[in-house]
Amino acid sequence: MPEFSTSSIANVVVDQSHWGRIQVSGDDRLRFLHNQTTNDLQSLKPGQGCETVFVTSTGRTIDLVTALVLEDSVLLLTSPGYDQRLIDWMDRYIFFADRVELKNLTSSTVCFTLIGSPEDLRDSIGFTELDRPYSHQVVSIAGIETRLSVGTGLALPGYTLIASSADADALRQHFSAMTMLDDAAWEKLRIEQGRPMPDRELTEDYNPLEAGLWHTISLSKGCYIGQETIARLHTYRGVKQQLWGVRLDGEAQPETPVFVGDEKVGKLTSAIDHIGLAYIRTKAIEPNLKVKVGDRSAELVALPYLSHEYI
Repeated sequence: MPEFSTSSIANVVVDQSHWGRIQVSGDDRLRFLHNQTTNDLQSLKPGQGCETVFVTSTGRTIDLVTALVLEDSVLLLTSPGYDQRLIDWMDRYIFFADRVELKNLTSSTVCFTLIGSPEDLRDSIGFTELDRPYSHQVVSIAGIETRLSVGTGLALPGYTLIASSADADALRQHFSAMTMLDDAAWEKLRIEQGRPMPDRELTEDYNPLEAGLWHTISLSKGCYIGQETIARLHTYRGVKQQLWGVRLDGEAQPETPVFVGDEKVGKLTSAIDHIGLAYIRTKAIEPNLKVKVGDRSAELVALPYLSHEYI
């Protein structure tokens, strides 16, 4: 996982209840998910978790998810609109002898992300001894049974909370003194951080290495869907493009080509205000590279969420 940014936003809450939540249960759940995604899930114990990526058989990205290992199941936190898509995808790979069950919990649960240092958030959530990324436990917040997990889905400190949808209004009221980020504000924050999203940076045009998700990939865990392609790209340094931040001198639209001089070197995938995300050809990348995005001048910048093994 990328290190938490030293610049944090204190006492901010994001209602992410429209993001997906899937329960994976059955005796084969860890083995099954281990074979379906890029990270090493079989090494995790209850109370631990990780980020991992669902990929196609050719190593192309489907979704970036957080996996929380419980005593009797695994809870997957998916991107908005990807809960049922991933259930349908996984169901294709569950065979007769597999002891795996999938349940969509999106409508029966709510999810809130609190961004800020543990000290800033202690009054809102109570004391917790959790400190490792993705560690989690059930706690009582304002008398509401809530699963509390370390992490925000960004390279910023904070917590993710999951509770019953019946308690949604009570939790919103409990956090009413905090600033609530709307979708537009969160979109700006995730671009500033560099988190890729489906239909933007995560598509079948790109693989997780290109998407700057090296921290979600185990290179030693053995076979999984898409593993052969990803291992070959790593071994032979075959990552031909990389996702980077671009600082723009004005507004630009996604899909705008990126140029160095007269040479096209990439494409903008997301942008808001004066910051964007773009895939840039690896051979063109250098620190503080000056580029043109359409008629806008821009500069390549490293963003805290993205990880790159080499340039």
